[in-house]
Amino acid sequence: MAKHETPLLDQLETGPWPSFVTDLKKQAETKPEVYDILGQLELSYKDRITHWKHGGIVGVFGYGGGIVGRYSDLPEKFPGVEHFHTIRVAQPASKYYSTANLRKLMDLWEKHGSAVTNFHGSTGDIILLGTRTENLEPFFWDLTHEMGQDLGGSGSNLRTPACCLGQSRCEWACYDTQEACYQLTLKYQDEIHRPAFPYKFKFKFSGCPNDCVAAIARSDISVIGTWRDEIRIDQAAVKEYIAGNYPANGGAHSGRDWGKFDIQKEVIDLCPTQCMWMEGGELKIDDKECTRCMHCINVMPRALRPGADQGASILVGAKAPILEGAQMSTLIIPFMKVSADNEYEELVEFIEKVWDWWMEVGKNRERVGETMQRVGLPTFIKVMEIEPIPQMIKEPRSNPYVFWSDEEVPGGFERDIDEFRRRHAA
Repeated sequence: MAKHETPLLDQLETGPWPSFVTDLKKQAETKPEVYDILGQLELSYKDRITHWKHGGIVGVFGYGGGIVGRYSDLPEKFPGVEHFHTIRVAQPASKYYSTANLRKLMDLWEKHGSAVTNFHGSTGDIILLGTRTENLEPFFWDLTHEMGQDLGGSGSNLRTPACCLGQSRCEWACYDTQEACYQLTLKYQDEIHRPAFPYKFKFKFSGCPNDCVAAIARSDISVIGTWRDEIRIDQAAVKEYIAGNYPANGGAHSGRDWGKFDIQKEVIDLCPTQCMWMEGGELKIDDKECTRCMHCINVMPRALRPGADQGASILVGAKAPILEGAQMSTLIIPFMKVSADNEYEELVEFIEKVWDWWMEVGKNRERVGETMQRVGLPTFIKVMEIEPIPQMIKEPRSNPYVFWSDEEVPGGFERDIDEFRRRHAA
């Protein structure tokens, strides 16, 4: 493949930041097809339109997901990217890799593809960018047989579950996110690889309300660690923070002189529910008003810790802007014990209940959050057999009409007309 003139792309190398253009040029020295990536992208910048087309469904035998088909609409001009399919490889829990694993994976991609990668996609998968159709099966064989790894999800299926570092490195994790992610990934292999849903579906597991994998913003079911007892307080450590002997925020702001630590301004006044105060030299917390925002714990990690009765909150319905715009997931179950001891029985039961309902009433290419939005949250929680709670309310009601269901009215709506006339006789 010949080099292409790329004056527009060259501009992206002139700034102060690392450029993907530089990386691609370097890669093209050993993988000449990458020159055609640059050439086609340059033309797309010039024409202001993409020159990728979908062109049909490609995959590996027995799987309906994991491969994203991509073809050039100018194959004669850019033969190196005539086929340029993306392969999604399932990432390990928390994205922990050994160097040996990474080297072996890169050797496979050097052998079967363009050697261009993206670590990681938005959902978490290892993204291997660019190979021909005839290379898919050989790559898949080597990946599964030599490395013991598998493809991730794509299309209208369960996408590869993702989790934070959890208890492996984080002291705030309220459950074992890695174990939950791993076990549910194994349990739902069929749902990951064989699309059967109205649209994509994502799990994300965050160990605490800091939500480091942004589950509340991106996943159809968010499993976010929490606690249901009182925040643990070390009053002696609180005094050390106030005295300036412990750095606030774990020392994250060291090197910046923002003055002496002020617990009133930096912690108490910033509590969203104003449930904290100082009394007699001690920090007090009205825990029943706490919304688990984690701010106080993040600022004073040596003084405050999550409670000891730990589990997870289950939220449903987050999505990116597709039909109705972006939305955060809605709290459905405030507290659930999430443990491998019972094989995540309660969580699995809830997930499959959501799936059964969504697959019945969801429209094509409609995320579960959009289905909830269309039919209404009251309908969803009724189907899930869950009692409504104040935390489900987004804002005060503006509709003055109250609609009662038949079972909520003593005796129902049906009335005997003769009985009515007897009671109201002239």
